[in-house]
Amino acid sequence: MLKQKYTVPFSVVLAGLLLGGCSSSTSTENVVTATTETTEMNMGRGLDLANMDTTSDPCVDFYQYANGEWVKNNPVPASESRWGSFNELAERNNAVLRELLTEAASNTTAPKGSASQLIGDFYAAGMDSVAANKAGITPIRPELDKVAAAKSTSDLLSTVAELKTKGISGFFSMYVSQDDKISTQYALQAGQGGLGLPDRDYYLKDDERSETIRTEYLKHLQNMFQLMGNDAATAQKKAQTVMLIETKLAQASRARVDLRDPYANYNKMTVQEFAKQNPNLRVSQLLTGMGAEAAKEIIIGQPDFFMELNSMLKSVPLEDWKTYTQWHVARTAAPYLSHDFVQENFNFYGRVLSGAKEMQSRWKRVLRATDSALGEALGQLYVQETFSPEAKQKAIQMVDNLQEAFREHVRDLDWMSEETKARALQKLGAFAVKIGYPDVWEDYQGLNVSRDSYAANVMRASQFAFRDNIGKIGQPIDRKEWFMSPPTVNAYYNPSMNEIVFPAGILQPPFFDPQADDAVNYGGMGAVIGHELTHGFDDQGAKYDFEGNLKDWWSEADLEQFNARANAVADQYDQYTVLDNLHVNGRLTLGENIADIGGLNIAYTALQKALEKSNPGKIAGLTPEQRFFLAWAQIWRVNMRDEAQNQQILTDPHSPGRFRTNGPVANMPEFYKAFGCDEEDPMVRSEESRIKIW
Repeated sequence: MLKQKYTVPFSVVLAGLLLGGCSSSTSTENVVTATTETTEMNMGRGLDLANMDTTSDPCVDFYQYANGEWVKNNPVPASESRWGSFNELAERNNAVLRELLTEAASNTTAPKGSASQLIGDFYAAGMDSVAANKAGITPIRPELDKVAAAKSTSDLLSTVAELKTKGISGFFSMYVSQDDKISTQYALQAGQGGLGLPDRDYYLKDDERSETIRTEYLKHLQNMFQLMGNDAATAQKKAQTVMLIETKLAQASRARVDLRDPYANYNKMTVQEFAKQNPNLRVSQLLTGMGAEAAKEIIIGQPDFFMELNSMLKSVPLEDWKTYTQWHVARTAAPYLSHDFVQENFNFYGRVLSGAKEMQSRWKRVLRATDSALGEALGQLYVQETFSPEAKQKAIQMVDNLQEAFREHVRDLDWMSEETKARALQKLGAFAVKIGYPDVWEDYQGLNVSRDSYAANVMRASQFAFRDNIGKIGQPIDRKEWFMSPPTVNAYYNPSMNEIVFPAGILQPPFFDPQADDAVNYGGMGAVIGHELTHGFDDQGAKYDFEGNLKDWWSEADLEQFNARANAVADQYDQYTVLDNLHVNGRLTLGENIADIGGLNIAYTALQKALEKSNPGKIAGLTPEQRFFLAWAQIWRVNMRDEAQNQQILTDPHSPGRFRTNGPVANMPEFYKAFGCDEEDPMVRSEESRIKIW
């Protein structure tokens, strides 16, 4: 029900930071031991020596060496499923945001439509648990009743179209974004969806954990239907109905690895062709109800899914579809309703799926919802408090330095032809860069936010965002648009825009500090910047040209060389064991792993250029190179519950923090030299197996 603007397919999530001892084979010059001396680095300017496990050997397990004490001393809080450097920075951001929101909520005379009024009223309504509990299911009763009143599939699909405009999940996804093959145009897009579990595999796998989750999901469905007013027997029957429908949709859905192929998921046709293929979907009626009737063409991500949905709309009884639709209304709205809905929603999605022991504080949940609904209204106030023009300028300079280092790497490649190099350099030179916050803030004119109802505010914000998105049909591309809010601790590369974007939220310690040592900044934020640059040239990004079009710009021989190296990356990460017999999925995580390896190599080159101008030498007994690699390791520090790790392996294109740390450095002779590693050490890969693409 919340707006989905701040979601982008190629976004990246990062984590970890630390320092310590070495192997017996390490030379005296490279030995680092923790000290109690107070240094600039201990004062919030980079590395924290206390986080290191100095009894460990960096050449055996660098992640443990860099982060071992932190991992031991920072268990996952009861309200979280994971805890790492990203969470720590987000907590600091939350403290600032909470103060801004509390102040805005206390101001009842702010001008209508101002940032202060919008976020203040939204937050105040969200914090009013008494009103939410009194309202109960009332905020979504009109939607539930409309579904119940449907007399035919046609009636139901008209209601589904309306629900889609309000952010209600179910059936499929539909939105407007750039045409992958014509980046100067927006296109209507449709893809698989309609599941209540995070991925198709949860319905299809027959391992013990998957079966347990399905059992718990059925209990959750039954509990939710009882909260909607059904008796236990009816609720149980409806739960089974939803499970059967969603299992069929899961069987027709593509696996996540298959969703990574942009060519296979680009199936463009006229709206009439799509309607002819799927007559039971009543495409014209749906698009009109969603405000998308202006679309003449549509890009279908997974045609087989829609063919199955079309068949099911005829074979599955109308009453069953109504049950399924009502479930998705309640599921989407549950976090914003009365405590019984909120608690039941948490019991399954928080406790069972992610392993959290207790719910987050209400203010954190409402803060997150405010940021999702009104990210740029909140962001305007946030950057005034936290992000100086000087910080932005230094970040821009770092990006320039990283781009120059990348150019050098491309020119020096021994596996790529000069013709393809020229095209790669052309693409790199065309990158757009966004730092901190938008040049033009989003205008929320027309969005009604009041203090009357939290759930109603969320629904109106979702509707506002949906209409804004659908309204792009036929409009020129908005190249100033952002897909993350300024306070977000994250960054992304957008292939159709050929742009890299770094919100103000991540441009803070431990990732970035204008006052910190260059080695620490390049190992942290520099590697993050390099990571995003490399996304333009990972196994997906490399399929897009300098204008953001899905287009083959490689020679056949060069592409063969690239694919061989990419396959080696997948094979390397496939070997990493997470839990028991649970392994990293090298194919699912391939793009992120390529970006990590490339980003770290590029950042190392940029640091060496910076050190040519100014080299402070050792700090706290650490060489600049050691500080660089430790900064990289420490941004990935994290503790995760087993449930969350299992979900990450199934659904997340990022490897766990330990392997994001160790995987790239194990390929870098520069790392071996910095810590005095020998050829036989576990962190050292044989010369013939080392991978360096970019």
